[in-house]
Amino acid sequence: MTAKLFFRAIAAFFAGLVIVGLLLFLPAGSFAFVKAWILIGILFVPIFIAGIVMMFVNPSLLEKRLNAKEKEGEQKLVIALSGLMFIAAFAVAGLNYRFAWIEMPMWTSLVAAGIFIAAYILYAEVLRENVYLSRTVEVQENQKVIDTGLYGVVRHPMYMATLLLFLSMPLILGSPVSFVIMLAYIPIIAARIRNEEKVLEEGLEGYAEYKKKVKHRVIPFIW
Repeated sequence: MTAKLFFRAIAAFFAGLVIVGLLLFLPAGSFAFVKAWILIGILFVPIFIAGIVMMFVNPSLLEKRLNAKEKEGEQKLVIALSGLMFIAAFAVAGLNYRFAWIEMPMWTSLVAAGIFIAAYILYAEVLRENVYLSRTVEVQENQKVIDTGLYGVVRHPMYMATLLLFLSMPLILGSPVSFVIMLAYIPIIAARIRNEEKVLEEGLEGYAEYKKKVKHRVIPFIW
C-alpha cells in the first residue's frame, strides 16, 4: 500500500458519497428522505469496508478498481450512457419523494435492500475468484481464463451482480419510475459485453473455447 493509493481511494469514496447525496437530496428538497439514507448506508458502508480490506490485503486489485479510464471507444460511450442513467434515476427518485408521485411501501424498500446486500456478497465473491478483474475492458499481462466457481455458471458474473445491484436501487428509493429508467442498464451492459468478449477473444488465449463451454453470459439458462 502506498500513500498515493490511499489518498486516491479516500478521495474517490468521498467524491462518490457527495455526488450521490446531491443527486438524491437536492431534487428531494429535504434530508428527511429516509429511503435515500437507507441506500446510502448499504451502498457506501460496504464500499468503505471492502476498500480498507483491499488496501491492506490486495492493493493491486484496489488500484485496478480505481482505474476507470477506458481505452475502447465503444466502452467510453457505455460509461457515458451509464452515468446519464444514474443521474436520471436518482434525480427522479428525489423528485418522486418531493412530489409524492407514486409512493411505494417501506417493506418494498427493505426487501430490495436485502437483494442489494445479497448482490454485494455475490460481487465480493467475483472479486475473490478473479484477480484480473478490472473496471476497464482490457487484457492484462499474464492473464488467464477463469472457468471455475461463478465463472463456470455464467461468463460475466460481475454483471450478474451489478444487474441485481442497479435494479434494486430504485426500489430501495421507492421509485418505480426510476426502476424503469434503470432498465436501460440491460441494453447498455449488453453492448459492453459484446465489445468486451471481442477484445478477450482477440487477446486472451483460451477465451473462445471458454465461450463454448459456458454458454450463458449473465443469467443462467436465460442470457
